[in-house]
Amino acid sequence: MTAARKTAGIRVRVVRLEHALNLPLPAYQSEGAAGLDLVAAIDTQHPLTLAPGARALVPTGLILKLPTGYEAQVRPRSGLALNYGITVLNSPGTIDSDYRGEVSVVLANLGYAPFEIRRGERIAQLVITPLARANLVEVAKVSDTARGQGGFGSTGSAPAKAKQTRKTAEKKKAVPTKKTSVKSRSRSGDEG
Repeated sequence: MTAARKTAGIRVRVVRLEHALNLPLPAYQSEGAAGLDLVAAIDTQHPLTLAPGARALVPTGLILKLPTGYEAQVRPRSGLALNYGITVLNSPGTIDSDYRGEVSVVLANLGYAPFEIRRGERIAQLVITPLARANLVEVAKVSDTARGQGGFGSTGSAPAKAKQTRKTAEKKKAVPTKKTSVKSRSRSGDEG
């Protein structure tokens, strides 16, 4: 890691619990990585096997002290998700700046085979990001938009496409009417 990268980041204090001794602290795996990799702090003699459809709370052995105005998000690792169907069930899991308990990861097996989690295995990513706080202001009405009340999938849904198809058909109906009148004129010998 470059000196510029070390000095450019925010400072997050970390307590390593006893069951995480000798495990690496979360680290970025490349210069452009957005997430720090979290590892499983489970007993070497007792790996955790996630059956298909099962979920488990996997400890990391870490307590974070995030700066005020920041949050940490626990996200799935893409390789585990693609290759084995292992994901973070409450993705993204949120760690608030005032939380002082152990960071644990809710892993779920959406795959077809049991998956074994061993001590020190990279199980999730931790993304630390600034947090905007909102002040809710109650009003009687909000402005309209083209999307309106369209919810899940509304910007690419069949109803939206059907609406666009109807608009296109209406435009096409208008064009033949003009062509018909042109044809009528040419039949009557009114060509310019």
